[in-house]
Amino acid sequence: MIVRVHDDRKRELTFGAAPKRVVSLVPSDTFTVAALGCGDAIVGRTDYCELPADVNARVPSVGGTKNPRVDDIVALSPDLVLANQEENTRSDLEALAQQGIRVFVAFPKRAADGLAHMARLARIFRVERDASARDLLARGYAGMREAEAARAVEAPLRTFCPIWMDPLMTIHGATFISDMLDLAGAQNVFADRERRYPLAADVGDAKPLPPERVADRDVRYPRVSVDEVVARAPELVLLPDEPHPFTDADAEVFRALAIPAAAHDAVVRMPGKDICWYGAWAVDGLPRLRALVGRYRASFASSAKMA
Repeated sequence: MIVRVHDDRKRELTFGAAPKRVVSLVPSDTFTVAALGCGDAIVGRTDYCELPADVNARVPSVGGTKNPRVDDIVALSPDLVLANQEENTRSDLEALAQQGIRVFVAFPKRAADGLAHMARLARIFRVERDASARDLLARGYAGMREAEAARAVEAPLRTFCPIWMDPLMTIHGATFISDMLDLAGAQNVFADRERRYPLAADVGDAKPLPPERVADRDVRYPRVSVDEVVARAPELVLLPDEPHPFTDADAEVFRALAIPAAAHDAVVRMPGKDICWYGAWAVDGLPRLRALVGRYRASFASSAKMA
């Protein structure tokens, strides 16, 4: 049976059989393929594909997500390369395509997109009817429905979640991270803040370019100032350990600000995978994130009553 699947660049990929030799350029995809029971098909990975540990130990690395060694990938003779539009470089993916290698590009911007992507991978690997794959997807969708129901009745915590420290960068609402936060009851205080061009405009030192001159550049990861953070008055600050490994010293910077999160001891370091990794990881990552936010929501509410 022929399986036809569209990737997130709207390209149709045709599979006459399940892939047997896969290079994954996306850490969360490496984890998802293994979670679907297809880890044996992975023959190449990135330096950042650290999980699952057995795949990391067995499979050779082809470099980083931004700088994979194209020649090494070609030498592995893959029948599929898994890629991500923002994690991987367009020129590398085009170079692979020019070698006749099938490249599947994902670009999820919502938690639901990540689950839909996992469902596509299950179809590609012909495991969509396997009990374990069906259970994994069912748990993912059930968890998302539960989160949506809770989000509809619970007041969210206004949350600041940076992704880089120097320069200080955060996320727009049209990102996977922001949607995961929102589902967990953490309202992104910079959801409406787009990145401005040129760089000087993004940090408030110049007039931004008009939309027609920005064209198709990504505006979803703005640089912000500490003054902007204070003005947005977050009740919770979440500091993930990836893509930037925030430290205790970084946390102290935010604890010293005149913001509700600092006043209520709600500046928290956390596992970045729970907000960044789409697919199989998010099935359990979302409940963990909800539990984390819920603890601080309860603490914040208790502190507010005492005050």
